[in-house]
Amino acid sequence: MVRRTRTEIAKYFDSDLKKQSLKFPDVENPEPLFYELNEAEDDVFNKTIELISKQFKYTRYMPMLYFKGKVDHLEQQSQKNMGKFMKILLVKRLESSFFAFKNSVDRFIYSYEMFIREFEKGNVYVSKKYTNKIFELLENDDDTAIQKLIDEEKAVKYGAEEFRADDEKNFFADLERDLEILRRIKMLWQQIDRDPKLVKFVQQLNQNKILKENKLIIFTESKETAEYLAKNINEKFPATALCYTGGSSEATRDIVIRNFDDKARHPEDDYRILVSTEVLSEGVNLHRSNVVINYDIPWNPTRMMQRVGRINRLDTKYDRIYTFNFFPSQQGNDEIKLRESAEAKINAFLTLLGGDAALLTEGEPVGSHELFNRLVSKKTLTGEDENEASELKYLQLIKNIRDTEPDLFASIKRLPKKARTAKIDKEHKESLITYFRRGKLQKFFTAVKDGEAQELDFLSAAAIIESDVSDERHKLPEMFYKMLDKNKEAFIFATTEEMAQLQSKRGRDSAVQILAILKATLKNTKQFTDDQELYVKKVSNQLREGGLPKQTTKETLAALNKLDSELTNAFKVLATLQMHIPERLLEAHYAEQSPQVTGKREVILSMYLTGDSQNG
Repeated sequence: MVRRTRTEIAKYFDSDLKKQSLKFPDVENPEPLFYELNEAEDDVFNKTIELISKQFKYTRYMPMLYFKGKVDHLEQQSQKNMGKFMKILLVKRLESSFFAFKNSVDRFIYSYEMFIREFEKGNVYVSKKYTNKIFELLENDDDTAIQKLIDEEKAVKYGAEEFRADDEKNFFADLERDLEILRRIKMLWQQIDRDPKLVKFVQQLNQNKILKENKLIIFTESKETAEYLAKNINEKFPATALCYTGGSSEATRDIVIRNFDDKARHPEDDYRILVSTEVLSEGVNLHRSNVVINYDIPWNPTRMMQRVGRINRLDTKYDRIYTFNFFPSQQGNDEIKLRESAEAKINAFLTLLGGDAALLTEGEPVGSHELFNRLVSKKTLTGEDENEASELKYLQLIKNIRDTEPDLFASIKRLPKKARTAKIDKEHKESLITYFRRGKLQKFFTAVKDGEAQELDFLSAAAIIESDVSDERHKLPEMFYKMLDKNKEAFIFATTEEMAQLQSKRGRDSAVQILAILKATLKNTKQFTDDQELYVKKVSNQLREGGLPKQTTKETLAALNKLDSELTNAFKVLATLQMHIPERLLEAHYAEQSPQVTGKREVILSMYLTGDSQNG
């Protein structure tokens, strides 16, 4: 299977689409909806961010950091991760809805009170089992189960005297201080009796033509927000909204399909609005609608693409797809000021969370301005760049030659091995690209006059080799054979037994060392999204098969080694991989499929690139 983007299909299979009367809808740029906080709300909002990000220590969730006995490094890291995730939970709930945040604070207070009460009896319960499970529950927005897991799961019992109570670190004092902060946050929010986000949404439902006339799909990460939102919509617009969460029944799912899947066997039209958590962001078609509303900030823009993918279907009846994203802002009449205020709010989240912000953005460090721009970008919704190179371009070119110029196609097939030529290319002058084959493995290398040969991926090589009928052939220089030898040596090295031995994990090259690092640091990927897990699997497979350019693995290994003690941080390792091994190197292009390093090594063709204009 080879992944094909919508842009590629529309561009290269246009005639096939027309024959079948199929079309892709146009995806409009996401539209920001700013919910405006008044002065009192903004003050409470900002104070809360400060308290939960800087002053609250999350002590109750990291007890072993206060333990007097020996605690190994992995357990310490596990406890720190728990604190980070509980912090992120509060931040996400605050942005999701005031209702969900207030409920989360109440649960935190109850949990702290119970924990302190037990501590005063001389008991501390710590579970080593919940850490992995907690990631799943966070993904599923199950606050109650998280708290139940922490409070009630079978745990190791310690005596209160086994935890530090000195001037430098005092477990009980930090617990009480955290509880005091939680109560202060609760008091702050008792002053707030308005929900500006809900007010804005109801206003838009009444006034925005797109939102008034179409079926709507509303996504939120919080189950409580979803239920609260559906309840309030139905109060304003009776019997229009259906709510679906991880706790919904199969019968409710059937109602969703009948009302929002355009291919439902028994379609109904009982509901115009669907409010859902991430549970419906994959696997279900909802293309009787053409509008997606992200009620929370989707910190990972990939989520936006998954959500919009539910309605952006090839067989949709709509010509356009619309997306709306909510952002918190201060009150104002100027759209630019509203945007600047929203960016400042996002920046407050990212800055105050520090390194933990990478967990909000799924391991990828971004700035507030960059994140905002992504969330109002069409590219984020489609997951593709319309100007991005594609191997389909070259397949289509060959297909056209085959169909319209069979004699030329036949002569291309009969081209002798070791064919060589030269053309002007000032950007890559004094370099030689050679295309090699051994069995089913096909590789491209480029050599420069003074330097080592480097491997190129197919698309990079094809873009340089690509020539027009008007391009003139030029003379090969004396250095041609010396540069060809460099490329040959590089290809031989890439296809030696040492490279093949990657599968048995012998040798000391970069790919083997990276695999060893990944095995040690990414034992547990439960905290990763499905996309992140798939990315890591692809990287590992390419490393084992020797499918990545050697320079890429060399630079990736150097970057991983620079992490030093942070190699234990799975998200740091993931971010480093993503920075040095782009997705395009992991796709199976037609010239690189099913590599089998067997058979005779062959030079297929070479092209020398010159800056001179002498003809040959």
